[in-house]
Amino acid sequence: MNATTEAPIQIGGIGIRYLIDGTETGAGMGVFELTVAPGSRVPPAHSHRDNEELVYVLEGRLRYSVDGETRDLVPGERMYTPKGSVHAFANPHEAPAKALIILTPDIGAGYFRDIAEVVKTPGPPNPAAMAEIMTRYGLTLAKP
Repeated sequence: MNATTEAPIQIGGIGIRYLIDGTETGAGMGVFELTVAPGSRVPPAHSHRDNEELVYVLEGRLRYSVDGETRDLVPGERMYTPKGSVHAFANPHEAPAKALIILTPDIGAGYFRDIAEVVKTPGPPNPAAMAEIMTRYGLTLAKP
């Protein structure tokens, strides 16, 4: 399946639209658009065991943190997350934010589909199920 023709994956107020799924194409690198509605529930701070990540803001303002440095990024600005670095994002602003995310190697759209399945169940998301999915894809929750 061509990832560019897939509908965006919705996880609450977060949308992920894959442009290149590196796990399906063999390219290794993944590219997706991330849309974050104002005030959306976002993933907790975490790190990637095997992946580098670059966030490049296209629209709005996105709050992004890497290893304790937090910035409100505007269109044209970027932040890089090396493997193993703790990072997080949020949109506490009034307008939606859109960013281009590049992961190398990619964790794939399957990760986000798996998370979306857990989030859409009735009631609050199951923390154990979320942690299992994160671990399976090489993500580690940051210690509080």
